[in-house]
Amino acid sequence: MRDTLGPTGLVGVALVLLAVGLLTAYDPVVGGGVALLLAGLGLIAKGVADSAMRTFGLK
Repeated sequence: MRDTLGPTGLVGVALVLLAVGLLTAYDPVVGGGVALLLAGLGLIAKGVADSAMRTFGLK
């Protein structure tokens, strides 16, 4: 995973997880909603990346 994201990406992932954890500790319902939102955005980004790779014949 370090090769894919690099050090900056790993710090970004850690910050996102920390932010969701703090929000969940403060208000579990809102924290759960934000976690679902981030998961959905991740799936959308994966779909767009896969589609672009298929367009260029890389997958």
